[in-house]
Amino acid sequence: MASTTSSPLPTIVPLGAVDPHLVEELLDAAFGEGRQARTAYRIREGMDWLPGLSFAALDDEDYLVATIQLWPVALTDPDRRAHPLLMVGPVAVMPGRQGEGFGKALMATSLAAADQLGGASALPQMLIGDFDYYSQWDFSAAHTGGWHCPGPWERERLLARTANAAVLPREGMLGPWMG
Repeated sequence: MASTTSSPLPTIVPLGAVDPHLVEELLDAAFGEGRQARTAYRIREGMDWLPGLSFAALDDEDYLVATIQLWPVALTDPDRRAHPLLMVGPVAVMPGRQGEGFGKALMATSLAAADQLGGASALPQMLIGDFDYYSQWDFSAAHTGGWHCPGPWERERLLARTANAAVLPREGMLGPWMG
C-alpha cells in the first residue's frame, strides 16, 4: 500500500520580522539580480511595502523560503485623479522549493489581510502575473485593458481583483501612490 505524505504547513510571519538582507537574497535567487529593472519596480518606485500586508514563509526548519509584498500604488485616470490600489508582489519562492504551496499560503494570507482591512470596500488589488495561476484568487484582465504601465508589460498579464469593479477606472497609468 502506497503512503501519502503532505508537506507541513509553512510558518507565516510578518515580513518585518525577517532580516531585510535575507529578503533581498531570496528575491535575487527567485528573479535574478537584474530584477530592479522590471516594470513592477517602476510602478511602486519610492514606496515602501506595507507591513501589515506583507509576509514571509518559513519551512519546518525555520528557513526563509518565500515572501510576498504588497505596495500602495495608484491608477491615475485621464483627468489626473489618482485611484488607490494595492500592488501584489513580488511573490518570491526559493528555487527548488517552488510547487510546495508556499506561494499559495502567502497569497491567501496577504489577500485575507487586505480584504479584512476594508471589508466590502477593500482597496482593489493589481499585479503583473500569469492568469492561469492568479485566477484562483479572482484576478483577471477583464478591467485592465485601458491601463498602462511605466515600462514594458504584456497586457494579458496585467491583472486586477476587486469586490466592486465599478470603482476601477477604465483607463489610466499605474504608478506609486502619492496621496
